[in-house]
Amino acid sequence: MKVLKAIKAGSKLLKEKNISTYILDSELLLSKSLNKSREEILINLEQNINKKALKDFNKYLLRRSKKEPIAYLLGEKEFWSKKFFVNKDTLIPRPETELLVNKLVTIFKKKEITILDIGTGSGCIIVSLLSELKNSNGMAVDISRDAILVAKKNACKFKLSDRIKFLHKPFEELYGKKFDLIVSNPPYIKRKDIKNLSDDIKKFEPKMALDGGNDGLDLIKKIIYKSKKILKINGTLALEIGNEQIKKVSKILIDNKFRIKCVIKNYENNVRCVFAERR
Repeated sequence: MKVLKAIKAGSKLLKEKNISTYILDSELLLSKSLNKSREEILINLEQNINKKALKDFNKYLLRRSKKEPIAYLLGEKEFWSKKFFVNKDTLIPRPETELLVNKLVTIFKKKEITILDIGTGSGCIIVSLLSELKNSNGMAVDISRDAILVAKKNACKFKLSDRIKFLHKPFEELYGKKFDLIVSNPPYIKRKDIKNLSDDIKKFEPKMALDGGNDGLDLIKKIIYKSKKILKINGTLALEIGNEQIKKVSKILIDNKFRIKCVIKNYENNVRCVFAERR
């Protein structure tokens, strides 16, 4: 079979399964099967595909047709112009989280700071930050041992292992260190709402990275309480939050002696991030 025919067949299958990005996904999965870039296969559509590559392609198509995220199938996701290794043990980095990184880089660009990333997952936030903040270093914690392994792999890939200390433990157990910046993209979805998420999220991404408890604020509250003890005076707490949580989160922050510095809205004009200063 030739590349063009395979892409068309794959696209047709995925379209029938209501995958909106059916053409792109078919191209990406074929490029992975052939171990070539997407661009390489698209400029040689008449190239023949060997049996093994075709077999691999059909396996990937079957998995994608069951809504398995393309990032898990490819084993990577682009974030902050870098290709991060990801697997089922970590959330897939989202473009919206880049808004958080971008703002923090702007604020701290010329400074030398210590950063704590709570619930680091793939490590995309702390790795992206430290790739820009050349004089800074950080610590990343996660209760998932497997997530920490993924984050370490990404830190190594981008040559930042010597500037990030990874800890597999609950963040509540951190003592004896103070940070200039604490950043987190915690679970913030209400437990009852998880069933309403799209199949690719609720069936494949790690539940504990999504479940924010009954009100979606369980982890957010704990992070704010802990930050009072481990954030330096005038230090910054940067949180990613869910839609319509800003009022409640602001109240918790203010009640705990934080001053709201700014908020960031996402592409749908919902408040997605809040930055607060410890007073």
